[in-house]
Formats: sequence, structure tokens, C-alpha cells
Amino acid sequence: MTTPLPSSPHIAIVRFSALGDVVMVAAAIGALRHELPDAKITWFTSPLAYSLLEGLEGVEFLVTDKPHSLSDYRAFYRLLGERRFDVVLAMQANLRINLLYPALRAPLKIGFDRTRARELQWLFCNRSITFRNDHLVDSFLAFVRELTGTPTQAEWTLPLTHDEQAWAKERLVTLPQPLIALHPVSSKAERNWLTPRYAKVIELAVKFFDCGIVITGGHADDERAICERLAQVAPARTLNLCGRTTPKQLAAVLAEADVLIAPDTAAVHLARAVDTPVVGLYAVAPARLTGPYQRTTYCVDRYDEAAREFLGRDPAQLPWNTRVHHAGAMALIEVDEVMQQLARALGDRT
Repeated sequence: MTTPLPSSPHIAIVRFSALGDVVMVAAAIGALRHELPDAKITWFTSPLAYSLLEGLEGVEFLVTDKPHSLSDYRAFYRLLGERRFDVVLAMQANLRINLLYPALRAPLKIGFDRTRARELQWLFCNRSITFRNDHLVDSFLAFVRELTGTPTQAEWTLPLTHDEQAWAKERLVTLPQPLIALHPVSSKAERNWLTPRYAKVIELAVKFFDCGIVITGGHADDERAICERLAQVAPARTLNLCGRTTPKQLAAVLAEADVLIAPDTAAVHLARAVDTPVVGLYAVAPARLTGPYQRTTYCVDRYDEAAREFLGRDPAQLPWNTRVHHAGAMALIEVDEVMQQLARALGDRT
């Protein structure tokens, strides 16, 4: 660290976007609080993110929607007024968010490296993290390392209350054990596995493990339809909670499960944060980049094969963030691979 910090620095964190991203940022906030326990932390984020993060110890939240118009930017600049910070950790890089950074007055603004500082973020920051081809959580931890000059470890303490935990226990109590959580749908259709293969996994899991199934998901009509279809495979052993949980309730449900099966989606990171093993399904992006942080043991990862088949490239030579945008990528994952990893995860759990 080149510039001494005050003994109790006021640090602004900026991260608005998707639920999975803010779960990963939360791991870095835990590390930051460990390294700088006297710091005052203000996190600028969205209402959806706040519905999960509310109550996070040692953090003040400034909750607002992402700006969409000039009047939104004016309102944000007025909101900040003459407020001052010692440090801004610019943990989001796109033009809509980049234009907020001038409103955050601080002598030190740390942004992404040039590889990841999208849409000219580097113009709005005076320091940057160092690029490494590693997991997204590591990129957020790099902000803490750049600020403190010390190595950091991810630390999750999601603020789940007794009410959320009791809600989950009450709904899951009648399901057989072990309990398998299935979150079948990602926010991007290309990341989704084939619905008939999920159905086959449910059928085989009930047959071989005598288990219960809880299905989780969002509120979109197509997502609800997929979950309802899967809930009918073994209805006596299945609870369908798709579209029926808040973010905190979802985290509480995943904390009760013995294992989660899911594609590349926020539920993976929620499960990691509550220490539930994940059978992650990856082909569009590699698990080493977006999978459950430091817990990819049970993932089925066909990214390298997808890159060779659909991009015609050696995956070792691809830029760090290359995605395989092809409808056939996830179809490379076979049912027997998922069942093998599921058996391993349940065996290790017991």
C-alpha cells in the first residue's frame, strides 16, 4: 500500500448487479472487515441485492436502482452532495455505473485492470488491481489486497435471520433425507442443461439414494413451467419452491440441502456461501472462473471440449473471459456424469 489510510477509513463499495455477483463481492467484504475492522463501509447496491444483504454486519447500504436516465444521474449526484470517502472500490465496470464514480469523492479510487475495466472504467479511477486469470471471487479479493497490501481469504457471513432459517426448516421437514436441491434454470438460456436430463437425474436419484428433492428458481413464466414439469417426476418426494422464495429464503433452503445441482447461476454462489456442496454444470464458461469458489470438486465441466468443438480453438489459448455461445455446449454434459458426481457429493457429505 503506497498511501497510508486513516485509522478508521471510510470505504465506498460499488456493486449493483446480479445476485451471484453480489454474493461473490460479499466474500471480499468479509475479507475487508477482517483486514480493516475499524473501517466504515458504505455499499452502493440495488434493491434486489439489498434484499439478500440487509443486516450484513459492519456495512451501511445506500440502496438505489441503476441509473437509466439523465434525471437518475442528477438524483444520484444530489444524493451524494458533499459526502466524502477515503477510498472507493469500483467493483463494477460498465458505462452506466462508470458515470457514477465522479460523484464519489475520494482521493483513492481502485478499479479493475485494463483487461477487465470495461467501457473506459480506468478513466474514472487512479489505481487498479492486477490482472490474473483466476476465479471471479479472486478478482474481488484483489481489491482488498490492492488496498491493504496483504493476502486475503474469502469470508462469507450471509445475514440470515432465525425467521428465514425457520421458514426453510418448516417447509423441508417432511421431505426424505438426504435432501437434494435442484435449481435448473440460469438467467441465460445458453447455460441451461436439458430438461429431460434433469428429469432423468431426479428419477435416478430417488431410485438410488431414496432422497427428497427441493426445486428452486425464479419468477419468470418459462422458469416456473420447467420447474413444474420437473416436480412431476417424483411428486411424492418433491417440493417445488420455484418463484416462492426471497433471496434470503433461498439461501436458507440451500443451507438445509445436502447438495445442490445447478448450472452457472446465482444459486451456485449462494450454496457456496452457506457451505453446501454443488454439482455444478458447466460448458459455456469454465467452472474455474465462475463455479463454486474453491469447491469445484463435484462440478461437471465440459468447457474445454465445447471450446474445441464449437469454437475450433485450444481452450488454453483463449482470452480469460471467452464464452462458448452455442446451443449445443450444455448438451455435452451426460446424465451419468452428473449421477457420478452426485454420488460422490452425497457420499462425502455422509
